[in-house]
Amino acid sequence: MPLSGTSRIDGRGHLTIGGCDAMELAKEFGTPLYVYDEALIRQNSRRFVESFKQSGFAFQVAYASKAFSCIAMAQLAAEENLSLDVVSSGELYTALQAGFPVERIHFHGNNKTEEELRMALEANVGCYVVDNFYEMELLHDLASTANKRVNVMLRLTPGIEVHTHEYISTGQEDSKFGFGVSDGQAMQAIQHALAKKQFNLLGIHVHIGSQIFDTTGFVQAVRIVRAFLDRVHEEMGYEVQVLNLGGGFGISYTSEDDPVAIEAFVETITREVAATWDERDLPRPEIWIEPGRSIVGNAGTTLYTIGSIKEIPGIRTYVAVDGGMTDNIRPALYQAKYDALLANKASLPPAETVSIAGKCCESGDMLIWDIALPKVNSGDILAVLSTGAYGYSMASNYNRLRRPAVVFVQDGEAELVVERETYEDLIRKDRKRAVLSQI
Repeated sequence: MPLSGTSRIDGRGHLTIGGCDAMELAKEFGTPLYVYDEALIRQNSRRFVESFKQSGFAFQVAYASKAFSCIAMAQLAAEENLSLDVVSSGELYTALQAGFPVERIHFHGNNKTEEELRMALEANVGCYVVDNFYEMELLHDLASTANKRVNVMLRLTPGIEVHTHEYISTGQEDSKFGFGVSDGQAMQAIQHALAKKQFNLLGIHVHIGSQIFDTTGFVQAVRIVRAFLDRVHEEMGYEVQVLNLGGGFGISYTSEDDPVAIEAFVETITREVAATWDERDLPRPEIWIEPGRSIVGNAGTTLYTIGSIKEIPGIRTYVAVDGGMTDNIRPALYQAKYDALLANKASLPPAETVSIAGKCCESGDMLIWDIALPKVNSGDILAVLSTGAYGYSMASNYNRLRRPAVVFVQDGEAELVVERETYEDLIRKDRKRAVLSQI
């Protein structure tokens, strides 16, 4: 699989990222280690923005912070003039601490709590993507009490099944997200939202799933949404200002993956919206999208140190690393596949087929099954590619393992943006019992 961004193999056969030797990064910051190619994050962001500029549409490209959130990433998104999609008070707090422009923050989530909504109202976030009737009433009551008028969008489930794992498919009718189009809930939601004096209904939002390699689902979504809006226009005279088509744009994890280019996704979406609105002689809406994985996914590499090696003659060789499902749960959660190389032997040809095991006490803690690598030795550094999305953000302390550090690399410089957790961090919230039981 070709290397992404600024990743290269130098004259010593070492992997370099952003001009930094992966072996030196592992030595300085320890492993496991998340390494982000800052130039590639910026390049991916700009490809979305420039594609929309060429389309002639008004737009917002909102980085979906659930893919990877920390203060430095929020700062980078702000520098690239992106908006920001947050789904919790924690992600919102991170954005606020980063000084992200609040008017460009969009608050998502299927069960926003009263505490979270109060926090968002106090911060004056730019838009709320309302997911259900409970939230609609709660947000309106809180906005009324605070004497604030808020921008809202309604999340719809358009009834589209896309080819992706069931855990990351969200646009079908049987979904925990949004108001159903086919069952009448979406129409009822529009009526309720328009009747609420504290709401400014900007438009509607759809998100059909993640890791999508085909533009067909997006075209279908635009058509279903427009047909629904035709009925809304007839019955209520309402027309959207904003159409949010979510994210879900796929990336390449292995040579089996064949993602659509960013430019092709944007061109398909904007062409379909233009055609569908123009044929009705309606003003074109502003288009919002929410890429996350497609901005940071291929910009991330996780470095591990190889420890034990177990050969089972005639069956398999297990190569264990010093991380696993605690820093990348995706293979265990939904059988995600990754490619990898030995950072200190990157120019050598494959010599054996091994399987990469994590160190957690779970048989399911396997990062990669059956990968061809040069002869593997304990102490080698394994680089797992395209781990920039949902690695750090879904990391855990299972088995009381410490979450890894995160570094941004660019032009030969490495910047520590998240420190490795300490043992003290692990027990910081623990409390010893005042009186021990007598046995």
